[in-house]
Amino acid sequence: MFKGQPKGLLAAAFANMGERFGFYTMMAILVLFLQAKFGLDGQNAGIIYGAFYFSIYILALIGGIIADRIQNYKGTILTGLILMALGYVILAFPTPTPVSSIPLYLSITVVGLFVIAFGNGLFKGNLQALVGQMYDNKEYGKLRDSGFSLFYMFINIGAIFAPFTAVGIRNWWLGKNQLSYDADLPAMCHSFLNDSISEKAQTSFQAMADKASGIPVSDLTTFSNNYLNVFNTGFHYAFGIAIIAMIISLLVFVKNKKNFPNPRKTTKVGEITDEIKMEANEIKQRMYALLAVFGIVIFFWFSFHQNGLSLTFFARDYTLLKFGSWSFSAEIFQSMNPFFVVFLTPIVVGLFGWLRGRNMEPSTPKKIAIGMGIASLGFVVMVLGSFGLPLFETINPQSGGMPLDEASRVTPFLLLGTYFILTVAELFISPMGISFVSKVAPPQYQGMMQGGWLGATALGNGLLFIGAVLYEQIPIWMTWGIFVIATAISMFTMLFMIKWLERVAK
Repeated sequence: MFKGQPKGLLAAAFANMGERFGFYTMMAILVLFLQAKFGLDGQNAGIIYGAFYFSIYILALIGGIIADRIQNYKGTILTGLILMALGYVILAFPTPTPVSSIPLYLSITVVGLFVIAFGNGLFKGNLQALVGQMYDNKEYGKLRDSGFSLFYMFINIGAIFAPFTAVGIRNWWLGKNQLSYDADLPAMCHSFLNDSISEKAQTSFQAMADKASGIPVSDLTTFSNNYLNVFNTGFHYAFGIAIIAMIISLLVFVKNKKNFPNPRKTTKVGEITDEIKMEANEIKQRMYALLAVFGIVIFFWFSFHQNGLSLTFFARDYTLLKFGSWSFSAEIFQSMNPFFVVFLTPIVVGLFGWLRGRNMEPSTPKKIAIGMGIASLGFVVMVLGSFGLPLFETINPQSGGMPLDEASRVTPFLLLGTYFILTVAELFISPMGISFVSKVAPPQYQGMMQGGWLGATALGNGLLFIGAVLYEQIPIWMTWGIFVIATAISMFTMLFMIKWLERVAK
């Protein structure tokens, strides 16, 4: 699979696995943690979630500029790994729940998230820039797209296990305290404690509390306080596992530093170096092309990264968390995307290789446009599967509603199929976009333009909260319809510019 690829590619992928482990730990539990820990509604939790993911990617632009300026990619990457580990230390430290001061403890959480985001900004784009520099050698240039696809596949191996690990740690801690997992209980506990629970919902809450405790509960106030504290302490410990993943990534990176290109050194004959100066007009055209693609992918990430927000809400609130006799947690769905990335990448790479051998391989811009269309199809599936579901406010305990019973919930195969389709779209867009940036960006702006790609992702993430707002205000199927429209418009815009982008990328 790695035949003909640069020597440092596999090492770079393994060095990035810790970051992906932490990223998907957050994707799986962050928004649920914010609600369970602080009793936030979906809109406010969505704002914090979106701001965090906005920061992760927008700070990559700053990280790229820093690395370009000091010409020390490796040192910048190493600093990023250390900062990410420190941020997870802040989140992993358990504090009592319910919290005595929401402003204080929420501020501590936000500081931890910012430290992670800043470390990620120093790390992510610059490692991608180093991978791109491996393909500046003409020997490897034709393998650029497949190389980035392989890189993307291997970094997601760590992501597969992150949600299972986070859920396992949380549920282990619940079991250690003689309690069992129930996705609806944190909201019910907060609703009971703030006296917003309805009489009908309180009857259901009593039955849920008895089941989670394994014995009849006589004092629901004591139970609510205890369940919230144990539940969220388990989440804190889950964040702690990400620290171990970051340390492993750091050790892998340090051990393999010599296999990565160093832009400060003179490169061998046949390679493109940062000493080459392009004509001003060519630089301008390349920058315009990159900015155009950045603008388009904003709407993809705005839609795709709903997997950690509104789609996670949907898994908890509307999806049957049971398959046969096996019950599972809502967070487990976050393992589906990285699993499909690893499973599908060899197929997609093989398909492109087969087409390349027959001179039929689509250009990188065409692959991105196709991916937009596939993403739109994924949300069409969600629209069709969500018809007839009740408004969120009617099942929200904090507004007097009662969670759906099992018979009223949709099959987990709805989300499973959607994640499959969205992952195919991702494989046509994300690694291809990184490849396009590394190919088109002027050599002296490699780090900054990789940061620009991630900055576009940041802007899409900055809009994520809209999904949470829509989720709580309008019919569920209409929420998914917004993402159908966003990705479809992106596809047609990309197709309109395709000839120009292909010309610039030659």
